[in-house]
Amino acid sequence: MPVLSQPPSLSGPLVAFDFDGTLTVADSFTAFLRWRAGTTGWLAGLAALGPATARYLVDRDRGRIKAAAVAQFLDGVEALQLSEEAERFADQVWDRFMRPDALACWEDWGKKGAHRVIVTASPALTVAPFARRLGAEALLGTELALDPDGRITGAFVGENCRGEEKVERLIRAYGPDAVLEAAYGDTSGDAEMLARAAHPGFRRFKRRPDPR
Repeated sequence: MPVLSQPPSLSGPLVAFDFDGTLTVADSFTAFLRWRAGTTGWLAGLAALGPATARYLVDRDRGRIKAAAVAQFLDGVEALQLSEEAERFADQVWDRFMRPDALACWEDWGKKGAHRVIVTASPALTVAPFARRLGAEALLGTELALDPDGRITGAFVGENCRGEEKVERLIRAYGPDAVLEAAYGDTSGDAEMLARAAHPGFRRFKRRPDPR
């Protein structure tokens, strides 16, 4: 589900959903990294991230701390392997991860013929399995840089997809005159996107999956 290279011709209203905390109950990328590393690897990785975490407490640069986590946990991993792992992760956590009321809203917009786009700060590569399962019309997220052999480098292509960058991605994908009918988000990183929507929904979804 690649980023759109040119504005598409929309047949229905454009609706944007943040992913982490909006459609899900938790941050998907953190959960994925922890799942992939296992308990020992996760704790060792967190310890190694100590200096980056200390720097984050000062500068609050979410893009920098995320890049540090990518470099620590994923440096050198083949993108194809990571995609396969993300697929398994999505299958395993779906039932306990997705908010029922958010899914209901997502489906309602689908019935109205909306063009539903997920706009997320998490890597598009790891969110893609969820987007496919949802039947999303598009996915815009943070893009991980790859070396010539298709391996993760620990850097991003472009900016961390948060805040004003979410709006920039929507403009690049759909053009400056596209009307955002509705948008849903749950943090300050969604504020600019919500401000452009005719119908903004901030922390609209509260339900958690039924425990099993």
